Amino acid sequence: MSHAVGSAPVPRGGLPAASGLVAFSMTALSLTALSLTGCSTPALPRSVPAAASARPSATGVPVIPAPTAGGRPVGTTTLYLKDASRPDPWVPEAEARELMVTLWYPARVSGGRRASYMTAKESELTLRGKKVTGVPYDLLSRTRTNAYQDAKPAGRRAGLPLVVLSPGFTMPRGTLTALAEELAAGGYVVAGVDHAYENYATTFPDGRVAECVACDSDSDPGFGTKVVGVRAADVSFVLDRLTGRGAKWEGSTLIDASRIAMVGHSIGGASAVAAMLKDPRIRGGIDMDGTTYARIPKRGLSRPFMFMGSAGHAPGGRDNSWDRDWRLLTGWKRWVVLPGADHQSFTDVPLLAGALGLGVPGTVSAARGAEITRAYVRAFLDLHLRGEPRPLLDKPSSRYPEAELCAPDTKVCG
Repeated sequence: MSHAVGSAPVPRGGLPAASGLVAFSMTALSLTALSLTGCSTPALPRSVPAAASARPSATGVPVIPAPTAGGRPVGTTTLYLKDASRPDPWVPEAEARELMVTLWYPARVSGGRRASYMTAKESELTLRGKKVTGVPYDLLSRTRTNAYQDAKPAGRRAGLPLVVLSPGFTMPRGTLTALAEELAAGGYVVAGVDHAYENYATTFPDGRVAECVACDSDSDPGFGTKVVGVRAADVSFVLDRLTGRGAKWEGSTLIDASRIAMVGHSIGGASAVAAMLKDPRIRGGIDMDGTTYARIPKRGLSRPFMFMGSAGHAPGGRDNSWDRDWRLLTGWKRWVVLPGADHQSFTDVPLLAGALGLGVPGTVSAARGAEITRAYVRAFLDLHLRGEPRPLLDKPSSRYPEAELCAPDTKVCG
């Protein structure tokens, strides 16, 4: 699927591609290679051997900035979940929906093995899918994280709020690691969901690698609506398995099931609306730069919600989905715009750019984008899941002048 500049519809990720669909290389010097929501790569098998070799390692590797909140050590673990109540929506011959979920959480002590960002094969398929060449294909697998693999969780019973993270289309759950580690260090349990067959590579425990089957139909009418519906069902199932009877994680007793929120990027952000409409357990949501598809009923959505986007999502802009939904958000709500941001500024992608030889578009640096995203998301969650006042959400901030609070009725941001 290709979008031409100036005439393209707003894609699944909320912004048109900056330069259309091209074969990107190291000389492209643009994050557009990692921002495209369409799929142009040749059709690949739905599963490949997990042990396939990658190119030799390089010296320089990307680094996820250390968390700044709370000071707690961060642990992480991975869950495999299987929903036998429904077939996979993208691979109908699969009689059950399979999901991989990464949990980040406050840990008892620091130390041990740092968690992998992704597997070597996932790195290879992601870079191939995004047409990034000229670097070792295992490079993303060697990204330095701050969480300790399988560290013992810390906290009191039912004392930790839960936040679900949903990534953009074709992007793995790991590309929200900087945000996840920040929230976990601040005392949240964070569940990053890989919505299988919607990104370039999801590795199951038996070694199968699910590739992007959904990419074959991403130009079909109603595609966005289908995706957010699938993800809403995925999230409800994840909540079932993390809370209450039948919980699948040893730290589930630490989760306060009455304090749950969802945050997503691109179509993952759009899915936060769909998930909240489907599941009343989700008390609040944030859409980071994602065109919305789920239709809010006329009675409205009364739970807290925040839009946080780049210039393409300013009030009265080309994408009118936020304007439409804003009128139907009847509870606490905010609309934050970073005019100098890129679509991927709310993710880890700019943090990976240097090692990939890519430039960062816009005026917001990679580190600054991560800092601002962490601050506003954390403020929203602290306010609505902990009841802690956060003036950052009420007026322009001298600390973060790049972020503007919008008044959609007047189409003014500042």
